[in-house]
Formats: sequence, C-alpha cells, structure tokens
Amino acid sequence: MPLRRIVVEKPLLKTQCTLGEGPVYDPRTSSLHFLDIEQNKVYRYNVQSRALHCEQFEDPVTCLALRRSGKGLACATRHGFALIEDGALRYLSRPIPADFQPFTRFNDGACDQKGRFVAGTLFNKGQDVPGQLYIYDAERDVCEVLDPGPFTDCNGLGWVDGGGIMLFTDSFKNKIYAYDYEDGKVARRRDFVDALSQGLPEGTYPDGLCIDKDGGVWSARWGGSRIIRYTRDGEMDLEVFFPTALNVTACTFGGPGNDQLYVTTAHCGACGGDTSRQASYPDSGNLFVVDFSGEFAGGDWRFEFAG
Repeated sequence: MPLRRIVVEKPLLKTQCTLGEGPVYDPRTSSLHFLDIEQNKVYRYNVQSRALHCEQFEDPVTCLALRRSGKGLACATRHGFALIEDGALRYLSRPIPADFQPFTRFNDGACDQKGRFVAGTLFNKGQDVPGQLYIYDAERDVCEVLDPGPFTDCNGLGWVDGGGIMLFTDSFKNKIYAYDYEDGKVARRRDFVDALSQGLPEGTYPDGLCIDKDGGVWSARWGGSRIIRYTRDGEMDLEVFFPTALNVTACTFGGPGNDQLYVTTAHCGACGGDTSRQASYPDSGNLFVVDFSGEFAGGDWRFEFAG
C-alpha cells in the first residue's frame, strides 16, 4: 500500500535561516520559538499577531526548552546548558571534556517529566570524538553522561508511554532508538526505526522529531525534503513532502488547537552542504506550517525545564 503523502509548497515565513532548527511552542504566549544555529539567532514568532522577533548571541544556541517559572527559556548551546535571560546566556553547566571542546558541540535535546535537560553532542570522526548524551539535573545542579554512545550526530529525542520510554535519533546511523527510561536513567537501548531498512534513500538522514497525542512520531529528514510519521510500532504511515526545501530539520505541534505542525529547514549549503543546490530548493532555510486541524494534535513528549 503506497505511503500517504501531503505536499506543502509554500513557506509560512521566509526567514532564510542557514541552519533553522529547534521549534518550541509556548501556549502561554502563543509564541513559536526557533533557532538559526549557524547564525547564533533565536527567533520568536507570535502566531496570533504574526510579529517576528530575533535575538543574537555570542554562542550558537542549539535547542530550547520552556521553563516552569515562565521566565525566559532554557537551552543547550555549543558549550553546555544555559538560561536565556534579558537577552544574554547564563551558563549552568559546561560539561564537555576539555580535549573534546574544540571538536564538538551540543546539538538537540529536550526535558523529561522531572524537568531534567537531556541533550547530545556531535561526533568528529577525524578527531575520534564521539557523540554522547548528557543529562543536566537543575534541582541537584549535576550534569552527567547519560549514554556515552558512541553516537554520530545526536538528534531529535522525546518521551512516550507516560515518560517510560525515551526515543533518540542517531542521525548518521539512520536510526531512532528506544530506551527504557526511569528517574533519569536509561536501559535496554534498541532500534525503534532503522530508516534505510525501510527503504528511505541513502544520503538522507533523520533529524529532529516530535510526537503527537496518539504516539505517532514525526521525524524530519535532512536531505530528503520530507517528514515521516511513524506509528507507535515504528511503521511508516504518512509523509509530508516539501518540494522547495531540501533539508528538513525539525518540527513541533502548536497553535491555539495544538494542531498546526511547524517545520524548520536549513539552507542547502549548511553543515558543509552544496550551496549550488539552493536554486533548486529556494525555500531551504524557511519556516513552514502544516494545518492538521481535526486530524492530528501534539502530545506530551517533552516538558518544561525545572531551573
């Protein structure tokens, strides 16, 4: 049976990000927050007024989390975990070992039900630096390695089954893993999705993800112009195709009904890519939205930071 396809041809915003990433929706302020990692920018888009605001920082911000306090945002940056307060970064932890620091950075992450921040780093094959998963516990002010891997590029993660299972993307392995998760500890890592074995093309990779209220997992495909929705059993059942954007990076549900899928993308030249392809994919780097009202809505798959 052919995979159901939805085609989205026009962006919501022509943000022209180099490396658009990390969308997070805040229902308290009707705001979508997202990033341009390579330009060190954090955007805030009010979905009601359509006002777009941008802040720029000295360090690249790589993923975001809402805070229980409602004051600003928490984030991971190149160096570690921080708060965004009054237009500045206030670091909480810089856990990357000194001999790894020149060759890696933090990438994607999210907070568990207790407000602990889990985020992973990027591998550097030439320097033999692995991607690793870290967890920062704000209540104890402790940062630890959650899983030393080795991984490639640590990417989209979140929780299902009431927080008892953590999903985590290892991009260049083309896999999404599942772990048993309890009290900030992981066990029994296994494959949830092996994308190449499902027939997805080589040279495309899973990036960020989000999870809907039915447990469906929406995985962005870098280089693939699409998002794949997986069932709770890891089977593909829908794709959203973006013919004018090559690198689809991340997605999240938001809006008043929590049924609008916001999608970030990256320029064709991002991360050492081929800039000449941008002419064929002119919306690479722009922000998209897909209206799923009456069909899909966001689930409880990531949570607010405790700090």
